[in-house]
Amino acid sequence: MIGRKRLAAAALGVTFALVAVACSSSNTASSSGSGSGQPTRGGTIREESAEFGWTDAFDPTGEYLGTAWGMMDQLLIRGLMTYKHVDAAQGGDTPVPDIASAPPTVSADQLTYDFTLKDNVMWAPPLTRAVTADDILYAFQRINDKKLVAQYGNYYCGVIKGMDCSAKDDNQPISGITVTDATHISFTLDQPTGDLLYRLSMPATKAVPTEVRGCFPNPGDYGVDLISSGPYMILGQDKVNLSSCSTIKPISGYNVDKGMTMVRNPNWVAATDDTRAAYADGIQIKINSNTDDSFNALESGNLDVVQGTPPVAVLQDFETNPDFAGWLHADQGDRTWYVTMNLLAPPFDDIHVRNAVNLALDKAGIRKAYGGDKRGQLATSVEPPTVLPQSTQINPFNANTGSGNATAAMDEMKQSRYDTNHNGVCDDGGACDNILFLGRSTDPWPNMNQVAVASLKPILPGLVLKETDTSTGYTTLQQVKKLIPISMVPGWGKDYASPYGFDFFIFDSAGIACTAAVNYSLVGMTAKQASDCGVKSEYDAYVAANGPIPSVDAKMSECVAKPADQVDTCFAELDTYLMTTAVPWAPWLWATQFTSTNLKTVTSYQFDQNAGIISYVNTSVNNGLTPQNVA
Repeated sequence: MIGRKRLAAAALGVTFALVAVACSSSNTASSSGSGSGQPTRGGTIREESAEFGWTDAFDPTGEYLGTAWGMMDQLLIRGLMTYKHVDAAQGGDTPVPDIASAPPTVSADQLTYDFTLKDNVMWAPPLTRAVTADDILYAFQRINDKKLVAQYGNYYCGVIKGMDCSAKDDNQPISGITVTDATHISFTLDQPTGDLLYRLSMPATKAVPTEVRGCFPNPGDYGVDLISSGPYMILGQDKVNLSSCSTIKPISGYNVDKGMTMVRNPNWVAATDDTRAAYADGIQIKINSNTDDSFNALESGNLDVVQGTPPVAVLQDFETNPDFAGWLHADQGDRTWYVTMNLLAPPFDDIHVRNAVNLALDKAGIRKAYGGDKRGQLATSVEPPTVLPQSTQINPFNANTGSGNATAAMDEMKQSRYDTNHNGVCDDGGACDNILFLGRSTDPWPNMNQVAVASLKPILPGLVLKETDTSTGYTTLQQVKKLIPISMVPGWGKDYASPYGFDFFIFDSAGIACTAAVNYSLVGMTAKQASDCGVKSEYDAYVAANGPIPSVDAKMSECVAKPADQVDTCFAELDTYLMTTAVPWAPWLWATQFTSTNLKTVTSYQFDQNAGIISYVNTSVNNGLTPQNVA
């Protein structure tokens, strides 16, 4: 990851406001959400999912999938700060102390944050000790380890003094983090950073036991042996031998291809945890690629929860049959689904081609295949209006009213150098042939892919659809050298509740790491990055044909340094630039999250606004079942 020292001197008032909110937040975990009843204790939340889709094998240092973040932060790992794991109306987007006993003491110059830890936050077996400040420090040492490729490390490197994400291993000191004793840790920053508490709520910063130092030197390795400090642990963790690195074997309750079962952490002390009710005795998530089968099991009472779009017939039942009233939850996901285009990959190195894609894409048709209107609002810009309200006013491709405008798209394509006879079709005979369109293979995505490709074929007849599982899709896009030209695999949700928390890594050049990029379009790529990643010739070709690569790096820094009341306006300007000058995306949906629950067994449902998924810790069931190993 590329270290930066220009990340954001935010307005000082933001820090004070956030600390004040944290101070005044309720200390009671909410036990009800939309359409919920009274919570019950016990039983097992049973779920099936088509796949996990991790970006870094469930290792918190690098994992960048929202579902993983939710599971980690709710169930398994604790840090200085967390969220309430409830919906937005109940404050689910605001950080609150977790193992910190209170919000930090912040110095007058906004450069030092001092935290005191609670005394008896316990690691799960086989450990029998409390989480200490050294465990928090070790999490940051892992972020700083260059080999571990922390996928959002730039939230800390270039911000916390002494962190540059280029340490040789996970045992290097960090000058800006001081541990004075087991319950006291302080952070010294390079510049004021008003949203630091949001950053300290992210999974990479959660405690990692120092007993595993040096045992997992490669990206993703720690995911199969994640040691819990939360209310649950992965089944079989208590049998792991932590006496040496060589004795550590994968935890038996997790297999990426089969599933994961989590059971209560017997060492968890409820009095130390204000945000996790932990009603259920366990959570089991089984992998089943047959969506029809999963929803049949939900209806028959053999499952309690299924996330994602139901099959068409089931969706119709849920929406029209009174027997299923309240089973389908459509919660605001704070996320955007989009088609990404690689600026270095012909023919998408021509802005007219990228513009034409935005004009041609049948967003309404894709949404219909995804589950219909309840799936969200058709997108016109990169950020959902729940994150940036001005997004609804950014619509440069308004000639496409939703279903695609082939005429407008062809008129735009006529201006491209890849349309040699100016008939509105990409036809140069080279770059326009065999254009890889990467899509997801799990339902309902194949139908969605077909709609998208069909709407683009009139201008890009050379598109070739290739479908893959979600995890492979993401890890393929992350490999810069592959230069995947166009894809509908990714969606993007906020890292935290601010435009900066949405835009930064997906559009800043800091989001370009050669083997773990999240800025898939390569907006703002530098010549050095291109050389390091093995795409210098393509970079040079782009510059020769178009001039400098579009970049929002400077604008990003400008926006985060604005006073709080000017931040949104600045980011609206940034997003307008993205949609009119850079055009890396064709955004198609500001999405809701579908969660289906069997109301005969789910007694209380809650949504986690920060994670964008069900709040497992604040949802309850009455099935009375003991967790079973689905791995």
